[in-house]
Amino acid sequence: MAINKIILYYGFAPVADPKAVMLWQKTLCQSLNLKGRILISKHGINGTLGGDMEGLKKYARATKEYPGFGKIDFKWSDGLGDDFPKLSVKVRKELVAFTTPEEVKVEKSGVVNGGKHLKPQQVNELVEQRGDDVVFFDGRNAFEAKIGKFKNAIVPDVQTTHDFVAELESGKYDHLKDKPIVTYCTGGIRCEILSAVMLNRGFKEVYQIQGGIVRYGEKYRDKGLWEGSLYVFDKRMTHNFSDEALTIGECESCSGPTSSFRNCQGAGCKDLVLLCDSCFTDPANLKCSDSHTRGRQKLQEIG
Repeated sequence: MAINKIILYYGFAPVADPKAVMLWQKTLCQSLNLKGRILISKHGINGTLGGDMEGLKKYARATKEYPGFGKIDFKWSDGLGDDFPKLSVKVRKELVAFTTPEEVKVEKSGVVNGGKHLKPQQVNELVEQRGDDVVFFDGRNAFEAKIGKFKNAIVPDVQTTHDFVAELESGKYDHLKDKPIVTYCTGGIRCEILSAVMLNRGFKEVYQIQGGIVRYGEKYRDKGLWEGSLYVFDKRMTHNFSDEALTIGECESCSGPTSSFRNCQGAGCKDLVLLCDSCFTDPANLKCSDSHTRGRQKLQEIG
């Protein structure tokens, strides 16, 4: 019986011919019957794929053979078998759309002008040593933090990564420039860029969690500094690290506890509504709202 899995991964390394890599990746995935989303740029690769475990293992081995991709950390989770409707492999200017492609400096070793990587244990050690001076800074879109975040984290008011540069340059975080900042996101890729952008704008001590929330949650489950559920970019939408996960989300209709995002029923709207099971049964709660603007995140924001 086939075992279905999902892999989340990224790798920063110079890619001389992104189109050629895109064609190779597309052919490879099709031969292994894998579905999901992959982005290629001159800076590397970013993807999330679902399929049979054996097929995914073959994919990971083949991808690691590309120069610079051998260091990729593939993060595995259980799949449902139909987690992605199709395969999409595209070339983009950026792996993560911060609109700052020239700020990122990449060598075979990865991003060379970003924040210092901390393993999950080192994150906890930093907090033990520096206490309340440590600031957790969410590198995701604000809606993701509604159901899970690090304790006392700052959640920037952004709907997509396009908004981060303006948010940082607004001055509202200038008082944090001398503090130790720990950036975090789902799998780590967004913080590779965010940490570089922050350092370039005067933040002096910037870290990023190696492997992102995924690796931290795998180590500490719900016994560490993370609380709530993790939003994921596939059919599951949410992932808990243990049965002890807190429910910190609030239903947009009744304010009751929930971690369940639902699809807005407005024509063409891809926004998500946070609703408890009871309020979900009322179609009126799924109607489109004027507040629904850019909607659910695009495929470049999968890590």
